[in-house]
Amino acid sequence: MSATADAELELFRQTVNCAAVLEQMMGGWKLDVRQSTKRALKYRRGPAEIIIVNHEGHGWWDATGSAKGDVFNLVQHLDPSLNFGQVRQVLRRFVGVTPSYPEAVRAGTGREAARPVAERWARRPRLRRGSDAWTYLTGQRALTGRVLEAAAVQDAVREGPYGSAWFAHRLNGRVSHVEIRGPAYKGSLTGGHKTLFRFRRASRAMRRLAIAEAPIDALSLAVLEDTRRTRRCASALPAVTSATTRFDRRTFTASFSS
Repeated sequence: MSATADAELELFRQTVNCAAVLEQMMGGWKLDVRQSTKRALKYRRGPAEIIIVNHEGHGWWDATGSAKGDVFNLVQHLDPSLNFGQVRQVLRRFVGVTPSYPEAVRAGTGREAARPVAERWARRPRLRRGSDAWTYLTGQRALTGRVLEAAAVQDAVREGPYGSAWFAHRLNGRVSHVEIRGPAYKGSLTGGHKTLFRFRRASRAMRRLAIAEAPIDALSLAVLEDTRRTRRCASALPAVTSATTRFDRRTFTASFSS
């Protein structure tokens, strides 16, 4: 491939917005303003087709299937009959084109982000069997229903948008921070204070200490330890100074700093 061709491909990657392609390449795709954010634009076509545009317009994924990728993959996803040369021809007309989604998406997102973390947590539905978040956690993350049911009872995990899961950090019993993991997103809510994610299976004396990097790691450990009657797992971030986690009958504490 020539240097000119390489430069054109890089131009497409940098200047073509997946949302613009969805809106204008083929008819029928409409933005779901109420369920969209600046980081995840939800487009629908009919009752069963949903595509999420993320990474500031440079990525996308099919919420009803496994397809995902960049703008090149999107064009071929929309029209599988096109070869790569034809995909390049399509993309030339989208260089620099701005999506037409309304400012309401940005305004609405700003209002939501201004709400306290605990309030935003309270607005999300509790984790339930068979939901998109449950499917993500049991499928892609290989967590068991037994562990997720315990997490749901404890209100340690709630359902986020687009099949994501929200994990609560708590301080003195109040939600202080929320981590988010999903099929195409990894991050956290703004405005929170990172403390500790806790997962407790039962009130038994502690036996062993386990410090995990993220809530999903803590829950994964709970799955592994389930046959040994795991009692409590915790994940701590670098800003946390101490953590205690429970398993069987001995107690340990750990201190660490950023």
